[in-house]
Order: sequence, then C-alpha cells, then structure tokens
Amino acid sequence: MSDMSSTTETAYADGKILKHAASGVGVITFNNPDRRNAMSLEMWEGFGEALASLRDDETVRVVILRGAGGKAFVSGADISQFEKVRHNAAASEEYAKRSAAQRALLADYPKPTIACIQGFCLGGGMQVAMLADIRIASHDSQFGIPAARLGIAYGYDGLRHLVSLVGPSWARLLMYTGMRIDSSEALRIGLVERVIPDDQLWGETMGIAQTISENAPLAIKAAKITIAQVLKDESQRDMDTIKAIGNACMDSQDFREGRQAFMEKRRPKFQGR
Repeated sequence: MSDMSSTTETAYADGKILKHAASGVGVITFNNPDRRNAMSLEMWEGFGEALASLRDDETVRVVILRGAGGKAFVSGADISQFEKVRHNAAASEEYAKRSAAQRALLADYPKPTIACIQGFCLGGGMQVAMLADIRIASHDSQFGIPAARLGIAYGYDGLRHLVSLVGPSWARLLMYTGMRIDSSEALRIGLVERVIPDDQLWGETMGIAQTISENAPLAIKAAKITIAQVLKDESQRDMDTIKAIGNACMDSQDFREGRQAFMEKRRPKFQGR
C-alpha cells in the first residue's frame, strides 16, 4: 500500500489506531499487525475517537478504513482479552456496550465510508466492513465469522447487516459452519463490491475515494440518507428527511455550480453548500 506520509498522522490506543487525511480523504488504519489487527477494547475506543475527529473535520469528505501489515483488515476481536473482559454473560454485556458505541458511530456516519480489505476479515472485522458503505477487497482476502467455533453469539446488528448483504441462506451457512470464504465467493454473494489485484488495491480504493471527494457533498449526503431509509420498513421511513435533503440540493450553491460547469465544459468545484 502506498502511504500518505506527507500528512499529519494522529495515533490512538497506543498507536494501534492511526488517522490521517489529505485532499478530502480521511484514512483510519487498524495498526496491530502482530495480532493481525485483532481489536482490543482500547482499539475500539480509539477507533471511535478517530471516526469522530474525521467526522468533525470539514475538509474531509470520505473516509477509508484499512488494516496495517498486508495480512489482515481486522481478524476479529482480541481473544487474549476474553478471559478478562468476556468470560461470562455479564462481562460480555459490558464489553458489548463499550464496543457497540463505536460501531453505532460508524453505522450512522454522515460521510461516505470505504472498507479497503486485504487479508483476513473475520468476526468483528466483518462487522466493521459491513458497516462501511462500500467494500473493496484484494484477491487474497478471506471472510468469515467463527462465532460457532468459539461458542459465542454474534450480535443482532452484525447479523442484520449480513442478511441484508448476502441473504438469510448464506448467512446461515456462514454462521452455522464458521467457514471462511475467499474474495471471489464474497464478490459472488454480494459481500463485497469489487475485487482488485493485491498490488492495485490501495490505488484503486484511493481513486474511488478521490472521485467521491470531488463530487457534490450534498448530493452524496442525499443518496446516503435516502438509501438508508429505503432499507427500513416502510412504516419507519422518514420521508420528510428525504424531501428536506432533496430540497437542500436543489437550492444549493453546488447545484448552480454544477449547472454552470456543465455549460462551460469545465470540472465543477463543489463546496458542500
């Protein structure tokens, strides 16, 4: 992967979560390669801090999530912590509350998110990837949820997203067996959107992110909001919110800029207003 070393990097969770941004693109790196980027509680909390920082950075229009080391995106939860923090139902509930807050932040994220997946994407890593708007994977990536092999229940939100992506039958097969699937199978069943050669993964992902960052932020926000509402039961859809963001787009400076740029045969410069 090429880096963004010219930007200022911020570290969280003792350096196991890294954040940087440039040219409208924010990047969060899971940086625990010795454990294949397995997520500790401290990493979950650092991940939330990094997400919040990029959410509040007005220069950032899209966020990429990636794993360090080339061997894993996130290989799951850090099982070495389980004896201390997830040894029974009560302890597991407290663990879930602390990590769920960070997943909720990603689930409701106002900016587009892309999971750049190389290597293992397992368990809690699948939860992170499924919460992203777009999943781009390398040829060598592997996917699975080994909950049945560990004797734990995978949470409702994680299974809801899995079923929405691959359907109930594939969700059952993955959950009942704890099997791993490769990138071509993940693409075929709809778990990922693109599979890219390993050495081209970062460049392709960055290219998609930069395209998004150059498009009209309000129009993208409208698409994100509306798609989220489409996925809800009809009785729960907020049609007023959909109408409001649509009106905001039509009244925006960006819409005027888009029209003018088209007429003048130049690239538009969108401001998000």
